[in-house]
Amino acid sequence: MKEQKICLYDTTLRDGTQGEGISLSVEDKLKIAKQLDQFGVPFIEGGWPGSNPKDMAFFEKVKEIPLENARITAFGSTCRPGVAAAEDDNLKAIMASGVSAAAIFGKSWDLHVTEALKTTLEENLRMISDSIQYLKQNGLTVIFDAEHFFDGYKHNPDYAMSVLKTAEAAGADWLVLCDTNGGSLPQEIFEVVSKVRSERQVPIGIHAHNDGELAVANSLAAVQAGATQVQGTFNGIGERCGNANLVSVIPNLQLKLGYRCVEPDQMNQLTKVARYVAEIANLVLPTNQPFVGNSAFAHKGGIHVSAVLKDPQTYEHIEPELIGNRRRVLVSELSGQSNLIAKVDEWNISLDRNQPEAKEVIRQVKEREFQGYQYEGAEASLSLLLLEASGQTRELFTVESFKIWIEKQTGHSISSEAMVKLRVNGQLVHTAAEGNGPVNALDNALRKALEDYFPSLAEMHLADYKVRVLDENGATAAKVRVLVESVRGGERWSTVGVSTNVIEASWEALIDSIRYLLWKEGYEVPEQEVHAEQREGIVNH
Repeated sequence: MKEQKICLYDTTLRDGTQGEGISLSVEDKLKIAKQLDQFGVPFIEGGWPGSNPKDMAFFEKVKEIPLENARITAFGSTCRPGVAAAEDDNLKAIMASGVSAAAIFGKSWDLHVTEALKTTLEENLRMISDSIQYLKQNGLTVIFDAEHFFDGYKHNPDYAMSVLKTAEAAGADWLVLCDTNGGSLPQEIFEVVSKVRSERQVPIGIHAHNDGELAVANSLAAVQAGATQVQGTFNGIGERCGNANLVSVIPNLQLKLGYRCVEPDQMNQLTKVARYVAEIANLVLPTNQPFVGNSAFAHKGGIHVSAVLKDPQTYEHIEPELIGNRRRVLVSELSGQSNLIAKVDEWNISLDRNQPEAKEVIRQVKEREFQGYQYEGAEASLSLLLLEASGQTRELFTVESFKIWIEKQTGHSISSEAMVKLRVNGQLVHTAAEGNGPVNALDNALRKALEDYFPSLAEMHLADYKVRVLDENGATAAKVRVLVESVRGGERWSTVGVSTNVIEASWEALIDSIRYLLWKEGYEVPEQEVHAEQREGIVNH
């Protein structure tokens, strides 16, 4: 078991924000920086001080945060052709940021030197040397990013290597080899890094892009060849196809290859941090994202589930708890009895697997999924189905009817109002409410009618509402599936409804959402004093 420490260099706040659709405010960047620090990342690249006011504001504000593990680094380029390092605005901005470490990039592909910079190969080496020496003379740790190194090495290995030699002689603390175009293969990375490692004394790093979907594999290959720093972003965000995903790099290095990236108690925060970064960046984390996705350890096929329940190693490459995720068993039309029993045990529902009810529930699930229901994303509705099969549900209220009015007047926006009639403990409750659309009006009316009997409903609200057309050929008469996500405190749950009428499907999901909360809260049939105005059996709100 190797104990070699691998230095993590996170560039989510800089390279990550170059991804399409990614924009982080100063406060967003500060929040993410604190999370990365707590996770144990040694270097956090905060941005490019000379490029925009927002990054300079970040460098000022981050000074107020006491970091435990991380050093904030500034990013920038070498000085410009024909300009002394001490006179270069970009390098002066790095110094003005107040950081103790900087990452500067320089050209290592001769094509870029002559065609992009329009200067000579010798002048490029001067720019690299002068820039590194300037920053070192001012007390900074310098990480030199050799841009386009692997492409440059393929076209002109002698010049690419001379760039590294120059950076090392100037005092660079790290030489980071960049696969900037993201097109290299793992074997190529391994061979080139091995060559560099044999000729240079300064520690080597890897900065891989994901254009060939190999950024993680290339990063692992570089470490195995001798690199001791890995640059990347959380969730792999970045320009074009993104950067090396540190969320996958870290557990592969530490749990499988035996290197040390973070402490074990930090490793089990990986899922939380990955999801937090996605939330702050306003991204939907793919459910199938390796290691931290909601489906990363989800089991659906009946044979798989049966085996996992006996020994998780049969279908899991690591223990999900090691990185803060959890095992999930899904119930669907592909399920067998093992799936059902796993959910019953998880929710502490009394359902004998040997009784006919168990097989009947599986039949119902398969029949309902054929009709369009989907319980993988609506486990609250599934739990109610299991409770009904086990005889553990309580009929706390029944629905008599509901009506919806939608009105559009010239010069005014559309208004929606819903009326519901429910029966609670023999009392007929009749109420109405307005809302922002018919579904919201129904939700408001339903909870208004029940809150006097079940006060917890006042703390619950809709967090998400999704509609999917199941038969596109049906046009406006197509069957739809509605998924509703509800929240109370820190708990979230999802329910499902299906119908050719979107209102009916929504109503079904709303009713299940309320029934689930009442079951979780352990409500019994309410016994309220009957006042004089209630003796007729009707309560109006």
